[in-house]
Amino acid sequence: MSETVVVVVPDADILASTVAARLAIRIIDAQAVHGTAGVVLTGGRVAAKVLGQLRDLPAAAAIDWSRVDLWWGDERFLPSGDPDRNETQARAALLDALPLDPARVHAMPATDGPDGDDADAAAARYAAELAGARFDVLMLGVGEDGHVASLFPGHPVLGREGTVVATYDSPKPPPTRITLTLATIRGADEVWLVAAGPDKAEPIATVLSGGDLPAAHAQGVRRTLFLLDEAAAAKR
Repeated sequence: MSETVVVVVPDADILASTVAARLAIRIIDAQAVHGTAGVVLTGGRVAAKVLGQLRDLPAAAAIDWSRVDLWWGDERFLPSGDPDRNETQARAALLDALPLDPARVHAMPATDGPDGDDADAAAARYAAELAGARFDVLMLGVGEDGHVASLFPGHPVLGREGTVVATYDSPKPPPTRITLTLATIRGADEVWLVAAGPDKAEPIATVLSGGDLPAAHAQGVRRTLFLLDEAAAAKR
């Protein structure tokens, strides 16, 4: 059974530096054991801060970035380079400054990719790409409604089978997205749920008390880590 750990820090800036430090060490440890490390990135304000902090972290100098596989938990199905894409945010915050192996940066397909605007075909393409992948850390933001990735409460996509699926009617814009399924998320060694701000307090309290929200089902094989600032943890 997955171990659950809750870490609370004073504010969003300290949260970002805490997550960045943990991530650097986790990548270093994974490379020491496996030779490589697999990390699933998320989007959002805190995620951008985490990547920015990681860029300037002294411990990051110990990471062999050419042996890091980067994936995404979900993506807005938009053209490459669109500012609303999680990939675009991550590249601006950190990735473009790193000596990464381009073949190990597994961005989810865009609408100007080989599948055009066929999100189902794009999701199938990504599923084929991640077949056999190992996720040492899978990071997720938690939405105000308790969603993770593009898995929203009460939405049919929650029950979809497979590893990667498309959704054409997301409750939040844009409506067309590609997302990992809960089954794929639950295959990660560690799942980190990162949340900051008072608008996250209610869903975090619900999840930690056993409520039935998508975030409550996002659990790692070995460890599930809630990384929160005090505002997000206020009602737990």
